[in-house]
Amino acid sequence: MPSPAGAAESSVSRAVSAALKSLEDSKAENIVSIDIQGKSPLADYMIVASGRSHRHVAAVAEHLIRALKDAGLGTARVEGLAGADWVLIDSGDIIVHVFRPEVREFYNIEKMWQAPDLDGETVH
Repeated sequence: MPSPAGAAESSVSRAVSAALKSLEDSKAENIVSIDIQGKSPLADYMIVASGRSHRHVAAVAEHLIRALKDAGLGTARVEGLAGADWVLIDSGDIIVHVFRPEVREFYNIEKMWQAPDLDGETVH
């Protein structure tokens, strides 16, 4: 019988896999997955992606919400879908941000969560 910690890890892994597959299927751009376990009590992973336009951001977000629900991961909390500049999808284990490129560049949220590696590049 799997331990509760193993079951939680399996749930996180399933959520990350489902989210990444949905984002790729929706043709989201510049997808970055960041492990924030131990850095924040909010979630275990943060995923940041871009859509090309308001319409594309909304479509990517709606597809992701449906994919998470279909994967048995519950109903995610969603903010920003009406404006579709920056949509935040919180499934509990993971938080996904889908931005229009200009908005993503302005806020640059992934930079604050990534640690620099030895070459000064960011680690994904």
